[in-house]
Amino acid sequence: MVLYTYDGSFEGLLTVVFEAYERKAWPHGIAQEHLAQPLLLGQTVAVTTDEAKAARVWQGLEKRLSAGALRSLYHTYLWEQPGFEMLVFNYARLVFSSPENIEGNFTADCVLQVQQASKQVHREKHRMEAFVRFQKTQDSMFYASITPDYNVLPLIIDHFRRRYADQQWVIYDLRRRYGTFYNLQTVNFIRLEKTDLLRRRQGVLQKKSFDVEEAKYQQLWQVYFDHVNIPERKNLKLHLRHVPKRYWKYLSEKQPRHIFD
Repeated sequence: MVLYTYDGSFEGLLTVVFEAYERKAWPHGIAQEHLAQPLLLGQTVAVTTDEAKAARVWQGLEKRLSAGALRSLYHTYLWEQPGFEMLVFNYARLVFSSPENIEGNFTADCVLQVQQASKQVHREKHRMEAFVRFQKTQDSMFYASITPDYNVLPLIIDHFRRRYADQQWVIYDLRRRYGTFYNLQTVNFIRLEKTDLLRRRQGVLQKKSFDVEEAKYQQLWQVYFDHVNIPERKNLKLHLRHVPKRYWKYLSEKQPRHIFD
């Protein structure tokens, strides 16, 4: 049995695929370095990310898969559910071992699972794009924190860069402790060392971090929603279907009024 460990990056996972073929030793498991449990029987192989090797694997997949299938494979990496590394590996191995295109071969478990994982990630991506709310800070930065079920932050960057091209903003994933910062020109990944300004449970900034006008704008937003709401047409079941309760923490209109007093 062989356990491969890697640094958690997508390039690192592709490097594992390369190393397994080079060694001709298929993995019994694949795990991130900080999560790996040593095997009682077998060998643990620590794989160092090599961009050249990762590129060779990706180029090989590009020759055999459509753009949609490649996107689904990347989404499976972002899915992060238990066993996702082996799922990516098994899919890649099936691609390289099959003389025909495997994208429609749903009798293969890995093909069906990759498609299902990709759909879940894609759905979470769209919900984040719809429900993220920015808050203006004292230094005129627009900040939003998220805690998505899946690691969709890399997928929503382009949406917000297009939509808020004239504003500096940060979107921070509290669960994974990294974020993106847009400086009006480029987007960079960041990690915040000091999170004392954040109320993690609510996922919003503390009052002392707000721009002086921010609370007023949020109150106006709440008043607007109160006035456009028609109690006689209230359909909570339909509302929850379109706006699940776990996303309410992002929405200003769902927060208690006293939070901005």
